[in-house]
Amino acid sequence: MTTAPVSPASPAGPNIAAGLTLAVLGAVAFSGKAIIVKLAYRYGVDAVTLIMYRMLFALPIFVVMAWWSSRGQPPLSARDWWGVLGLGVTGYYLASFLDFAGLAYISAGLERLILYLNPTLVLLLGWALYGRGIRAGQVLGMAVSYSGVVLVFGLEAHMGGRDVAWGVLLVFLSAVSYAVYLVYSGEMVKRIGSLRLVGLATSVACLCCLAQFLVLRPLSAAVVAPEVLWLSLLNATLCTAAPVLMVMMAIERIGASMAAQTGMIGPLSTILMGVWILGEPFTVWMALGTALVVAGIFVFTRMAQRPAP
Repeated sequence: MTTAPVSPASPAGPNIAAGLTLAVLGAVAFSGKAIIVKLAYRYGVDAVTLIMYRMLFALPIFVVMAWWSSRGQPPLSARDWWGVLGLGVTGYYLASFLDFAGLAYISAGLERLILYLNPTLVLLLGWALYGRGIRAGQVLGMAVSYSGVVLVFGLEAHMGGRDVAWGVLLVFLSAVSYAVYLVYSGEMVKRIGSLRLVGLATSVACLCCLAQFLVLRPLSAAVVAPEVLWLSLLNATLCTAAPVLMVMMAIERIGASMAAQTGMIGPLSTILMGVWILGEPFTVWMALGTALVVAGIFVFTRMAQRPAP
């Protein structure tokens, strides 16, 4: 049975166009987070204070998200609340803090390339924890993408010294932390829904960041340049809450696979914004490393989508 081509008047056409637009905007907005963090660091703020302000401004948004998605739903069990707490700490609090801390030492472009390795980390965790198989094509994709990161890391380490290695380690641990969240969140998403889980888990992370600041810093440390406040507000809205919603709406329209493929624009947009806004250098080696990472992840995701033989 053949399917007639979709005409411009068909609702599928606008849905696909809207979904692709949302996926692209979400990927670019997520990428802007690193740029904003690097700009804020120019005003002498540290990671603990900076992430506190980001989460302070984001908390009302995620509380409303959790409330909205919980309407008419059964209350969470004690087991689910513990799950939300654990996922909020590992997936959002630790991942966000380690990422912010690492950005103090490496470029926004290298940070985005490391975080883009996340699907490979999810696969490796699934293999280590559950014995899930890994295909030869996926191994090839991982080898290509990791070689790209090593190439860019070598370039930055040559220019920045040991601090670059520390920054890379922090961002890589951030990616591992978020991969742990993805691995363990599957069952909870089925039980309570993705939007509800995101709203609750990120609210937990926001509270953790606020508590961290109160424990580690005096209240006087909250006095920062006005530019830091505006950048944090922009980070909380445009680069945190908005892309979460845009990507979820994109998945509803075009599916998770196509949304993930569209997300490949993320590293490219970060590098371009880093060059344009931050004045970060862009060399042939940076371009080659980026191409390797994107190509490797493309091969990796395509192999993951193939049915098992």
